Amino acid sequence: MTTPASPDGPTTGDPAPQDRDPWAPPTTESVVDRAPYPPPAWTSQPSNGMPVTALVLGLVGVGLGLFVILFWVSWLPALLAVVFGGIGLSQVRSGRATNRAMALSGVILGIVGLLLALGAGVLTVVMVKGAADRAREITDDARAKTKKAKESAAAAEKARHLSFGKPYTFGNGLKVTVAKPEPFVPDGFVLGHAKGNKAVQITVTVVNTGGKRISVETGLPSVNDADGASTELVIDGSGRQKVITGYVLPGKEAVGKYAFSLPPDAADRIEVEFSPDAMRWDDAYWSGPTA
Repeated sequence: MTTPASPDGPTTGDPAPQDRDPWAPPTTESVVDRAPYPPPAWTSQPSNGMPVTALVLGLVGVGLGLFVILFWVSWLPALLAVVFGGIGLSQVRSGRATNRAMALSGVILGIVGLLLALGAGVLTVVMVKGAADRAREITDDARAKTKKAKESAAAAEKARHLSFGKPYTFGNGLKVTVAKPEPFVPDGFVLGHAKGNKAVQITVTVVNTGGKRISVETGLPSVNDADGASTELVIDGSGRQKVITGYVLPGKEAVGKYAFSLPPDAADRIEVEFSPDAMRWDDAYWSGPTA
């Protein structure tokens, strides 16, 4: 079958149909003039992830901020709520998000959470400082009381050490005076006095300065020699010894006389201890030379 010839005749340079490469692209002359397909439009869907996150973090920050002791963790979600809320508002303005109210709420709640965290932190600092100041005051008061007690004890101890002839008033109102020791010569019948020792007589006067009678529970003094050793009570048949016993009436006095034997090498100075009631009152001390 013969292909009809073109009415215009063959075009110079066009290859014969049988000579065209079937796989070659068509020439511009053979392409039909038509409108091209428009490119596909790729559009992103709005996302409210940032606004939602900001709101949730803001609620968490405010919730934690209501607990004063949790202020140190509440600031972080509150701060993130402000950051994410700001990003969410930016996305709303650019059309990438739609929930502006949620993002704005997250920012507001985040700011409130930060203020709560700041206020709780300041309150905690003030409370801790107040507690530290109170503890310091208590410690200072305790130290002052301890110091005062020690000073009072030292003063009381010093007040209980007297020289012969000085009075000391005990807490029950009994005023006691120990006179300077006097030489004592035992009679022929004597106990507690070794040959060669020096015997001295101790006179104790007790005056009741109170308004009611007071019992003298311990009417016997204790005597130490110059070496600090306890001396021995001398008992003889002369009847010069007198022990204070019984009650002392208001305004009245009781006098006790006691003899003690001292070794010759430690008889130059003695110390006398006496208390009208050793169970209640500490001893007072009188000391001095024997001659």
